[in-house]
Amino acid sequence: MIDWLKDARQLEEVQRQHSDFFVLAFYGRFSPSAVRALTELKEFARHNDEVPIYVLDVENVKGIHKRFHVKNVPTVLSLEKGKVAKFIEGVQSARFYEIAFSGAAPSPRGGGRDKRPLRVVVYTGPGCPACGLVKAYLRRHGVSFQEVNVAQDPRAAEKLVRRSGQMAVPQTDINGRLIVGFDQARLSRLLGIQVEGRAQ
Repeated sequence: MIDWLKDARQLEEVQRQHSDFFVLAFYGRFSPSAVRALTELKEFARHNDEVPIYVLDVENVKGIHKRFHVKNVPTVLSLEKGKVAKFIEGVQSARFYEIAFSGAAPSPRGGGRDKRPLRVVVYTGPGCPACGLVKAYLRRHGVSFQEVNVAQDPRAAEKLVRRSGQMAVPQTDINGRLIVGFDQARLSRLLGIQVEGRAQ
């Protein structure tokens, strides 16, 4: 089911009615990406009618996006027991939403023919601001990952240097492909993430 939220009062009612779980999508007609994301959400809802999905148009219902720290549309949240559990920006596939909201990691490139689970390992070290950026980016897009601190795991550090030829952190392993540093473009490409359009 997909319903449109008319105002903040209705959102409060929804939060009471679905206190355990519901999906909240932030939409804007000004964003072609938001229009595409809504199409994918509708496809997801068609096969998952037990999932409560609410859409909020940021042009008609002002201010609520700030309450949830939403800066871009489309952004899709899942709320569990009153707290944001998933925070997903950009256009994703219906398959991506299905996997994300069932608690598993999204598939590569938002689904497609490759249905392998996404295996993401982030290699980090102490005093590394870029490591925090990578982890925040993955969390924001609902991507599950394992963190390995190379300062605490010398064996993992040795293997990493043999694989990449570099000691630098962060390094992100996505299904066996290494990305050195916070390379947002490559992360987005390998994860199937598109981030376009901004909330006002």
